[in-house]
Amino acid sequence: MTPGDLARIHAAAFTVPRPWSETEFADLLARGDTFVIVEAAGFVLGRVIADEAELLTIAVEATARRRGTGRNLLAAFLDEVARRGAEVAFLEVSADNEAAIALYRSGGFEVSGRRRGYYVRFDGTRTDALVMSRQTP
Repeated sequence: MTPGDLARIHAAAFTVPRPWSETEFADLLARGDTFVIVEAAGFVLGRVIADEAELLTIAVEATARRRGTGRNLLAAFLDEVARRGAEVAFLEVSADNEAAIALYRSGGFEVSGRRRGYYVRFDGTRTDALVMSRQTP
């Protein structure tokens, strides 16, 4: 999957936070600490620095949602970061993204912090980001 493909799927999946551009994906993938895991209808982008992993984004095409793709990508992310030596994994998610929060909770993540007004919607209003974390397998 090319950076353009990643940007297309991301744009279809997100409005908050704003979708990432092809250039942003290309720049992230050029780093040595960042990796992508792809399924036919989605992807997860993560990185490991020292013993910490960050799930940067996960996106699934609308037609493939609620079919286990997100759960499979999350499990693959956790396996990969454990293989790379991470002891803890974390992510941030919009506090009003109930589906994503449920997915992350099902993967063992718990809320460990809140960033008030972190994300800006297209209409200018703000929403909080939840920081979620878990120990790696």
